[in-house]
Amino acid sequence: MHMYSNISLPGFKGIIIKEAVEVKGNYHLHVEMERRAHHCPAEECGQMTEKVHDYRVQKIQHMKIFARPATVYYRKRRYVCDCGKRFFEENELVDRYQRQSREFKQTMAIELIHGKSFKDVALRLGTSPTTVMRRFDEVEHTHLKETKELPRIIAIDEYKGDAGGERFQTIIADPVNRRPLEILPDRKKETVKEYLKKYGGKVEVVVMDMSHSFKAAVDQALNRPIVVADRFHFVRYIYWALERVRRHVQKDFSDYDRKKCKRMKHVFYKRNGKLTEKQQWYLDRYLGMSDYMRKAYELKEAFCVWFDRAKETGEHDLAATREGLHAFYSLVGQSGVTEFAKVTETFRNWQKEIMNSFAFGLHNGYIEGINNQTKVIKRNAFGFRRFDRFRLRILLHHQYKQINGRLT
Repeated sequence: MHMYSNISLPGFKGIIIKEAVEVKGNYHLHVEMERRAHHCPAEECGQMTEKVHDYRVQKIQHMKIFARPATVYYRKRRYVCDCGKRFFEENELVDRYQRQSREFKQTMAIELIHGKSFKDVALRLGTSPTTVMRRFDEVEHTHLKETKELPRIIAIDEYKGDAGGERFQTIIADPVNRRPLEILPDRKKETVKEYLKKYGGKVEVVVMDMSHSFKAAVDQALNRPIVVADRFHFVRYIYWALERVRRHVQKDFSDYDRKKCKRMKHVFYKRNGKLTEKQQWYLDRYLGMSDYMRKAYELKEAFCVWFDRAKETGEHDLAATREGLHAFYSLVGQSGVTEFAKVTETFRNWQKEIMNSFAFGLHNGYIEGINNQTKVIKRNAFGFRRFDRFRLRILLHHQYKQINGRLT
């Protein structure tokens, strides 16, 4: 089958398609460039020449055409200058010393950025996983936008990456513009501190979980900036305390009620006003079986009422929010529920940071979303041994995940 030279295919700019043949389910394209004058690449020459020294046919792997694997047979010219210099013609089809077309490599890079595993991309494009990994390593130097300076507000969190010999890695993000900035190889205080010292000259506000290691690193590196405790991380202390009470109390129930209480544990965590009739029945049943459990549940509900009111008033009435928190402390002290007493000790140690969460309206919700996507990418790849590749996969995915065309 012959194709006219004016048919346009992606990646064939300036290419003349001489023949297209289907061979055993594969598409073979025989192409060449239009003959034209070239500058001699010799430093001391540079004159124009159209003299052809010889032709060579180069076999190039290309992306699929009409759902069939495509191979390009490029008949390329080698020109010769009067100075004796021989050189190949310029083209936009394939880079020097490469066996895959530029369009093929673009497709590979976009597939990787969209979260596919190395093996999956290799199977889809008909190449080897090692080739895909080499191509991905090239992307690091050409497309990744490295963060040279951190913004005024940053968020810090950890996630379980199991890469580079470390179980946890640290991610730093911009919670205002919603973009990841950097991934550190571990969650050690010294690692975080050294990075913040180097790039955090403008940082004034840091959103983080209630980690003493992160807090120490931030204070030492940034000269005590404003630290905002993430709401999810301090609220979960309340639910952890309630869960400890439930586990302790249900041990004294009958075998049936102990198992049923465990299965229905969600009724204790759900807000009272959102319970169904059946859920309310089970809640009343088990709270009626333990006065200690009832007190713990009432403390949870009291905290939720304070939390909802604090979110509504925000920075406009911090004094009332602080008074409400102190009233909750008093309520816990009067209840005698030791599990919640331990929570109030933690809250007192982090009270300034907790109040900052309402004063600034900042949280780590976006960075938790990044961590969820990170887990999916990690699971698709069955884990990463090399931290540098894992870091690249995450940062490139979020920088270019909206792209559908070529990388520029």
